Amino acid sequence: MSLEEFLHNLHFNIDKASPPDWEVNWKDSPLPYKLYRELPVFPLSLEIPLTLEGIEATVKPDQYTMGCFLWLIYGLTQYSQSIFPSDSIDQAVEVMQSYRRFVPSGGALYPNELYVYLKIEELPVGVYHYDVAHHSLVLLREGNFDLYLDRALGIQNNISLSFGTVFVSTMFWKNFFKYHNFSYRLQGLDAGVMIGQLLEVAKRFGFASKVHFQYLDRAINHLLGLSEQEESVYAVIPLSLEQDIPIIDKKNLNECVSAAALCQELTPIKTHHYVRSRKMKEFPMLKRMNEASMLESTGEFRQIKMRKRINDEGQVIALPHVKRLSYDLASSCRKRYSLEMDFVLGKVSRSMLAALLQETLSSFSYQNDLEGTDKKQKSRVFLYGCLYNIEGIPDGAYQYDSDAHGLRPIDLGDYRLTLQYGLSLDNVNLIQVPLCLHVAGDKDHYKGEWGSRGYRIQQMEAGMLVQRLLLAASAIGMGGHPLLGFDVNLCDKIYKMESQGKTSLIQIPIGFYRPRPWLKGSLQS
Repeated sequence: MSLEEFLHNLHFNIDKASPPDWEVNWKDSPLPYKLYRELPVFPLSLEIPLTLEGIEATVKPDQYTMGCFLWLIYGLTQYSQSIFPSDSIDQAVEVMQSYRRFVPSGGALYPNELYVYLKIEELPVGVYHYDVAHHSLVLLREGNFDLYLDRALGIQNNISLSFGTVFVSTMFWKNFFKYHNFSYRLQGLDAGVMIGQLLEVAKRFGFASKVHFQYLDRAINHLLGLSEQEESVYAVIPLSLEQDIPIIDKKNLNECVSAAALCQELTPIKTHHYVRSRKMKEFPMLKRMNEASMLESTGEFRQIKMRKRINDEGQVIALPHVKRLSYDLASSCRKRYSLEMDFVLGKVSRSMLAALLQETLSSFSYQNDLEGTDKKQKSRVFLYGCLYNIEGIPDGAYQYDSDAHGLRPIDLGDYRLTLQYGLSLDNVNLIQVPLCLHVAGDKDHYKGEWGSRGYRIQQMEAGMLVQRLLLAASAIGMGGHPLLGFDVNLCDKIYKMESQGKTSLIQIPIGFYRPRPWLKGSLQS
């Protein structure tokens, strides 16, 4: 199967992406977190603040600050047991256990890992893995790697201005064991929601950040000691106390650095980690996609060109101007969970819809290495929605225009039942959902700029927008559930996306809900 056919099936023909006879071996499932062995460990404080309101930016981040920062992004926040009744009185009930975090993840499998390069006084300068299970930092490689990272990112003297750099990686087996090749689509989205959470937490701590989607993959993996046959970095994010991390247009740099040459500058490190699975099956398509997505030299780095916006003319239903939401991030994170049959239909006011959409797109602006020095770039992902029972707005399909802060009608009508038929699983009752939103992007997945790498970049940006949407929904008393088990072709047809060169990337029902009957306990003291 060609890579182009693989991506097409992954998006438009899910049944062909994975074998129909794939069986999940739950008894040999991997751990949802990575455990290193026989390396120096630095415990982090368990005294995590319950609120981020009034938190002040630290002059110098310390070990305690970084512990709070990492836990709010990706720490274990909830231990969950789900009980499934059996079909026979002779069989015992089935109990499924999972460890939850503030960010959503397909099947609660969390295929991503966090690494940090830190330069703070209380810890040795070096590269660490965030051990989620023990809320600690594991030292992988000690030393100052400012120049190495500058060259791997194709920048000049930026890392020296940063007190830390975060690396978001993906461990392929962690969700391949359940989803087979479909896991590739999930891995980019999961990485994106984590990055979205990281950027929101960074704002509360007063940290400036910049997301690098382009870097010398093998050089970064070599620095962290990762085996590219099982894990690879998807994004690199420097953190600084400066108001903004300087933007340098990479195409104007004179030096062209190769990954192979840079790897020669560092001695390889050998580490041992525990996965739990005794037998890991092969995932050749994921390896091929990862190989094809790699950048071998900084000369391959590209900035995206401004694309002409389509569907920016015609009628706009203006939404009321509202103030940006002011909410406690920690509280909104604790309230958020993925709704299923919990939705309860209620009328949504125009001001509530306006606040939700405005906050989602306004908070999405972030520094990255895709745009160069052009600060006029528009968002590369968009929000569409099928709306029902909204005050003063006819039921129908719309596109949200963030510049005009209004809705562009596409087609009127009640689409709830149509969307329900498009679900692959009936785990959400869309009849009870007033807002069924879709994040959309260019149908070519940026292939012209970044080839195979463009697909995962687009999936990450979609995930980042999803996390902003879920946080905003939680802040106004609503909930959502990101879904990939939906008919993409059906949704594209509803929104008439074919003529716009766009496609639906993920579906997120948003609405009111009844409290779920469950016994809850906190992992915080």
